[in-house]
Amino acid sequence: MKIIVQRVSSSSVEVDGGVTGSIDHGLMLLVGIHESDSKEDIEWCCNKIISLRIFEDDDGKMNLSVSDVEGGILLVPNFTLYGDTRKGTRPSFIKAAPPNIAEPLYNNLVDEFKRIFGGPVETGIFGAMMNVKLVNDGPVTLLVER
Repeated sequence: MKIIVQRVSSSSVEVDGGVTGSIDHGLMLLVGIHESDSKEDIEWCCNKIISLRIFEDDDGKMNLSVSDVEGGILLVPNFTLYGDTRKGTRPSFIKAAPPNIAEPLYNNLVDEFKRIFGGPVETGIFGAMMNVKLVNDGPVTLLVER
């Protein structure tokens, strides 16, 4: 599992002209599901992400988590995170889980965040063409990989 974590001051996802999810401040997550991901990977990633101390405290040090700042989480499914560009000019996506495996795992990831995180959890739509808007705060962008 690969998750791009971006600290944002705002973020939203639109599908067919309508907003499917939005947050003010918090974390926008681009989620790539690998063909071998499991429930254990989901639990590890969720716990890691909500515990990341990447928000500034009163002294300007990154010491606070998304829970500490009462932020939100916006999850956006993104199979292209597993695009392999080492050969040629057309990415290969063979390591990305096929939709019949990836969609249930993505839904489990959303459910796990909703279960363990006290703030708002918003989402994009699996398999849809999405327009993602964000204001990256910092910028702070991390890769969480399991």
